[in-house]
Amino acid sequence: MKIYDVTLPIHPELPVWPGDPPIEITQVAKISEGSDANVSRIACGVHMGTHVDAPLHFIEDGASVDSFDLNTLIGRVHVVDLRTELTITADKLERQGITKRARRLIFRTDNSRFWQAGRSTFEEQFVALQPDAAQWLVDRNIQLVGIDYLSIAPFDHGAPTHRILLRAGVVIIEGLNLSHVPPGRYTLYCLPLNIKGSDGAPARVVLIGP
Repeated sequence: MKIYDVTLPIHPELPVWPGDPPIEITQVAKISEGSDANVSRIACGVHMGTHVDAPLHFIEDGASVDSFDLNTLIGRVHVVDLRTELTITADKLERQGITKRARRLIFRTDNSRFWQAGRSTFEEQFVALQPDAAQWLVDRNIQLVGIDYLSIAPFDHGAPTHRILLRAGVVIIEGLNLSHVPPGRYTLYCLPLNIKGSDGAPARVVLIGP
């Protein structure tokens, strides 16, 4: 069995959603300057890098990230190859032959090439789910969905897709790096920071498979 770490490393050059706080990492104590230990401070938004969205992100009275059930975040997952698609619609998902028993799906798209190339600027043209694809997932009782850029939804029309998924309680993982992951079935371990009352949280995500 092989472990695939699909988490983006956190550093100040990592792109963030336009308008979100930049990532700042500052060393506030240094052994070289007489301190007993090195201590660093990090400042960032909760939707940076590899992260999960809670319903509260788009729904006023939605559940926060600390309410997530670990049984949803850990388990069998299908990595679906959509690298030839420019957008993800219900019709395109229907053609993938996704088993009706699937409860967790991760989409590998051409977005992963941004991470493979080390891009430090935000890309507005990324592959995302259209609202009808989100409804397709909800109708099939999908509990968790992930994608390899900073949003599951299109840049200029993000609210509908997010709201369809989050109102149905679907966990959304964004910012995955799948450039080194073949399509197939894996065991997913997604562990977001347990931030009380938050609309999202950074997460460490790994896939274990053949």
